[in-house]
Amino acid sequence: MALNCGIVGLPNVGKSTIFSALTSAPAEAANYPFCTINPNVGIVNVPDTRLPRIAAIIPPERIVPAVVEFVDIAGLVKGASKGEGLGNQFLAHIRETGVISHVVRCFDDEDVVHVSGSVDPSEDIETVNIELALADLETVERRIVRNEKNKRSANRDAAKAAADAEPILLSLRDLLAEGKPARMLGLSREQESLISDLHLITRKKQLYVCNVDEAGLAGGNEHVRRVEQIAEAENAAADEGSGERTRVVVLCGKLEAEIAALEDPEERSTFLAEAGLERSGLDRLIHEAYELLGLRTFFTAGPKEVRAWTFHKGDRAPQAAGVIHTDFERGFIKAETYHCEDLFALGSEQKVREAGKLRQEGKEYIVQDGDVMHFKFNV
Repeated sequence: MALNCGIVGLPNVGKSTIFSALTSAPAEAANYPFCTINPNVGIVNVPDTRLPRIAAIIPPERIVPAVVEFVDIAGLVKGASKGEGLGNQFLAHIRETGVISHVVRCFDDEDVVHVSGSVDPSEDIETVNIELALADLETVERRIVRNEKNKRSANRDAAKAAADAEPILLSLRDLLAEGKPARMLGLSREQESLISDLHLITRKKQLYVCNVDEAGLAGGNEHVRRVEQIAEAENAAADEGSGERTRVVVLCGKLEAEIAALEDPEERSTFLAEAGLERSGLDRLIHEAYELLGLRTFFTAGPKEVRAWTFHKGDRAPQAAGVIHTDFERGFIKAETYHCEDLFALGSEQKVREAGKLRQEGKEYIVQDGDVMHFKFNV
């Protein structure tokens, strides 16, 4: 799976405004459809309160956060699966992302043109989801035709693989024809491997981003509640299958842009407090995307730097070591490991060691989010 998050939605829902605030880079934003033609790509720091806490105990020369990539993709319109608007470009770009952040307009503003003439989250979501499902349907139907030929192949392995794939492809075709996402079809890892090369858009994990005005931040609004109902309905259906839940994040793109423009951390904190927010909506969005991508964080700490490193959930110690350098994985011997919470509770690495919380872990150790690690290797 690609390790990035694509920001999608209809034109003029606030995608580029949110992207600009995320990256603090001036992605072009304008009040007309198709402003974003080529996807903007931004590398975003992952907010992590544990990082400065580690640095306060083990003072470094510099602090380096983990990062995640966001991609701002051109707005989709009805008929995109048939090439309407920038449909072909849109679909090609979204296939290359790992997770979909579907921005939904949940605010009313006569000065901001809506592509359909009125704000209706249900209709907007349906338009995007149907177009993505139709694009996947076309892909699946082409594979079904090719699969029929492969079933008659003289190569036994190819013929068996085609026979095994057939019921999955037919189920996908029926599901997509109803405008439902392919992720609602529960598949085993073995079954998933039979269709993974299709790169279906609607099998990607998704979260809805409700873009509200400032008034909608406190208690939401009817538009947000409708999006939440749609997500709940999708989750109820998915629970019968794959079980990957659709999540909802509520933020105000306009307000987030103002927060992002403040360079002083104290000013940002004051601004958030005055707005009645504990943390920004973008922080929540980044964390949700990071988690949906299956990414987690371990730390290294020393006088030179305290750094957050990204690894895949379920990675073993040598794989995590390889994130730092391939030599670390190739010559892995062991990892000295303790959890950051033990450091916070005890106050120093020496006390962590004295309390017996520092462990020597081997090649089979599954790294945990929040581990502080020191790798020993020999090449």
